Amino acid sequence: MVSEHSEDYVQSDASDDDTTALALKILVAGGFGVGKTTLVGAVSEIRPLRTEEMLSQAGQLVDDTGGVDRKVTTTVAMDFGRITIRSGLSLYLFGTPGQDRFWFLWDELAQGSLGAVVLADTRRLEDCFPAVDFFEHRHIPFVVAVNCFSGARTYGAHDVSRALDLDRGTPVVLCDARDRDSGKEVLIRLVEYAGRMHTARLLNSVS
Repeated sequence: MVSEHSEDYVQSDASDDDTTALALKILVAGGFGVGKTTLVGAVSEIRPLRTEEMLSQAGQLVDDTGGVDRKVTTTVAMDFGRITIRSGLSLYLFGTPGQDRFWFLWDELAQGSLGAVVLADTRRLEDCFPAVDFFEHRHIPFVVAVNCFSGARTYGAHDVSRALDLDRGTPVVLCDARDRDSGKEVLIRLVEYAGRMHTARLLNSVS
């Protein structure tokens, strides 16, 4: 994982003018119907690659669709997008499937990642517990981004942090997954936080 192969999350591409561009791998995770596909699509500067299928009657027997009654499709492998944060720095975004039966894909998707965004819906906050546990246990830096759905009760970042029992310092941000600028701010917060975490680990390893 990242802690063992910290060099994996950085890819470099030499352009025609010999400048080096860095590409960082970011995961977008969270529960079923929380807005992962929406976030990737909103911020991506390329047409996102999506692996969505229509919800079937069989799937509804195993997927918890409470609170997302209007959702008619689901991600069955991953979403992929790309965004340039600044000159020479791009993020490759990988949206994970939210249902329990697709969690076996998470380890593969997490290989070589710099960090992750865990999307949360305060109406179904417990749905993001598995994602939080996944990244905590693998020491992958993450931020929790609360997707502010219309009509949902608003909670502050501190309240969400306490409810999720997050480690001290783990960022919690409020966002609108449909809005490009809002999503970009979430990604910037993650890159800054993950950079600090990886630097601290590197210093600890040589001290």
